[in-house]
Amino acid sequence: MITTVGARAPVSGHWGGAMDRWQDLSAQVDGRLEAASAGARGVFAAGIAERLMRRHETLPEDDRADFTLSLRPLLDSVWEGVLGDSTAFPAVKRGIAEYMLSEFCHNDGQDGPDDADECAAAATLFAAHAYVFTCRDFAVWAARRGVEAVDQHLEYLADRGEEDLPDEEDALLAELRRQLRDLDLIADHSRELRHAGLGLPIDTSIRLRVKLRTPLSATE
Repeated sequence: MITTVGARAPVSGHWGGAMDRWQDLSAQVDGRLEAASAGARGVFAAGIAERLMRRHETLPEDDRADFTLSLRPLLDSVWEGVLGDSTAFPAVKRGIAEYMLSEFCHNDGQDGPDDADECAAAATLFAAHAYVFTCRDFAVWAARRGVEAVDQHLEYLADRGEEDLPDEEDALLAELRRQLRDLDLIADHSRELRHAGLGLPIDTSIRLRVKLRTPLSATE
């Protein structure tokens, strides 16, 4: 089961003025997604999911989740769809249906399996929904998973005894700024993306793959 994440920052006594900056940046992301086209939102959500998926794929084998890894083909199909290949729609629709019919989609709360609540998995499913249903909320939830994943990754590194970890405040604010930069990049191609759901010429899709998928997927 996927849990939607509210717009909240981790509660910490030393946040101070950073909390105001966090809320301001988060509100900017939400506002930009509200104003964006469905096509632009789909690309944005795919970018969030891709970054989280790549991070998950680089974890030690014992720390990777089978369900999350199984969603890689779905995410690749989402990319094809949001960048203008309308033939990807059936594959994405089928991927959503398989999740909906699986044991991982349930209403058992904490008593049921939580595999779909892993951040990369949840962001991928949100991206798929954003593409198929063109609803703003799915892109917003993907963005919030991007922020939540930063906090979880820092906890993971701390548990492994890693030293010289980034400051939590700085890391979370950096993620929100990254999301705004991604939205700026996507906006440069807004005219083409507005019609991507109906299909784009193959040369346009190839060009957008280079101009958008590559930089939006970068994890550094």
